Amino acid sequence: MNAGAEKPAPVRALVVDDEPALVRAVAGYLRREGFAVTTAADGEAALHAARTIAPDVVVLDLMLPGIDGIEVCRTLRTFTDAYVIMLTARADEVDKLIGLSVGADDYLTKPFSPRELVARIRTMLRRPRTTAVPAGGEDVHRFGALSLDPAAREVRVGERVVDLTRTEFDLLATLAARPRQAFTRRQLIDAVWGGDWVGDEHLVDIHLGHARRKLGDDPAEPRYIRTVRGVGYRMGPG
Repeated sequence: MNAGAEKPAPVRALVVDDEPALVRAVAGYLRREGFAVTTAADGEAALHAARTIAPDVVVLDLMLPGIDGIEVCRTLRTFTDAYVIMLTARADEVDKLIGLSVGADDYLTKPFSPRELVARIRTMLRRPRTTAVPAGGEDVHRFGALSLDPAAREVRVGERVVDLTRTEFDLLATLAARPRQAFTRRQLIDAVWGGDWVGDEHLVDIHLGHARRKLGDDPAEPRYIRTVRGVGYRMGPG
């Protein structure tokens, strides 16, 4: 190893929770794993910290004093593309669905082990930041009024630019790269989250459902994203 080589900058993590014991445990574990950790106990402090340190990943509790985790996540998505893991004390599917619909990448239900949290973060950080574009120039995918440009990471419906989260875009790009191929949830998980990701595969349904709403794509009469009964999803005409 070159003695003069610079060490890579540590991953910046923001841990947001109003339970001091949990924050100490999570922050301590992340620091031992080499993360640079900042903590916040409420939503306002979390947003200030996120604007200051530009975190790579945010561990965000759903129930916070003042601005709750849902609103914090929604606001984060207006200025950062950091990965967001939502924490919830209730195994309530509604909480999970709402959290993911505003841009969270994953969730964990308390109690959880710090080891599992770190594993989830490591898996997310291995995800590519951009979608591969074949050599030879642009490869813009078109489906009626929808166009997806992997190089620019831009989706349009007509002249309207559609504001997708990174996860929504990556799922759409995976489907668009092989139009008419039916992908299972597991295939989409492997392509977007990585083959070693372990969790609820219905995350795919949540993210694609939110993408459909942004695209104005009615699942009952789809124009772009089609559900293949008993299999999963595909792009393209019926």
